[in-house]
Amino acid sequence: MAQDRLPPLLALRVFESAARHLSFTKAAEELFVTPGAVSQQIRLLEEHLGVEVFVRIGRRVALSDAGRAGVAQLRAGFEGLHEAVRAMRQSVRRGRVMVSVAPSFAAKWLMPRLFRFSESHPDIDVWVSADPAPVDFAIADVDLAIRFGPGGYAGLHEERLMGEGLALVAAPALMEAAPVLSPADVAHHTLLHDLSVERDPAAPDWAMWLRAHNVIGVDANRGPRFSQASLVLEAAIAGRGLALARQAIAAGDLAAGRLVAPLGLEAEGRMSFAYHLVWPDGRALTLAQAAFAAWLRAEAASGDDGPGGEIKPPVFAGQAI
Repeated sequence: MAQDRLPPLLALRVFESAARHLSFTKAAEELFVTPGAVSQQIRLLEEHLGVEVFVRIGRRVALSDAGRAGVAQLRAGFEGLHEAVRAMRQSVRRGRVMVSVAPSFAAKWLMPRLFRFSESHPDIDVWVSADPAPVDFAIADVDLAIRFGPGGYAGLHEERLMGEGLALVAAPALMEAAPVLSPADVAHHTLLHDLSVERDPAAPDWAMWLRAHNVIGVDANRGPRFSQASLVLEAAIAGRGLALARQAIAAGDLAAGRLVAPLGLEAEGRMSFAYHLVWPDGRALTLAQAAFAAWLRAEAASGDDGPGGEIKPPVFAGQAI
């Protein structure tokens, strides 16, 4: 076998995934194959190279010296292939923007505003992918992403869109029935908990909030839990209890009167994380992508609470309105 002959592309792709996860099972899930198929491709690669790329440690795997030597360049190579394919596709999707956003931010901040972009840019279609996991630009067909975090994302161009604050919120009817006039009044209410992975880990939970406000005798662990911030707000709107909400996500419901902030909007000050607009370093934005990025910057800078009422209904071609 010629020494300069490349191994099968599939085997290299499987190796890159398994090396990234350090798990054949997770690589199989990502590639929609069986763990046995992953093992077979790794075996084919090792036979082709004449070296082991993984070391088996019990039921776990670790990269061998040979595997570590090539994985970074291999990943860069696949990223280059991905960008090449994207460039070829741009000719048929110049008027389309693919954006990845966390679900709660998409539902509560982006979607109620998106009609304004569509009205000013009718020739550009925005496709929204709402996923709690940060997008991997190397494998996902995504142009831009909005991330809630500390910043400093390796390999990505990033722009800080806006910071974040915290507020205690509740339904108006609930506050009429049992007002919260001081932090101690939360003892008379159910506490709603946000377990969302898209939150700032440093943001105050109920235990931290109660300590900061010198409230004693309240079990900070009681109350229902929800996987997304938007679900917490819907529970609060339904009058099920009190929520600690990110102001950007709660702003529309506060403006519409579906929620109130009985203790004001500065309950815990600014949170340490912020919203960032990101895309891969070195990637040139198309005109459509640049227009959408500019619109996001303007919306974030405006401080607008967003449409306060219902989301504006779409107008379909052929409607006589």
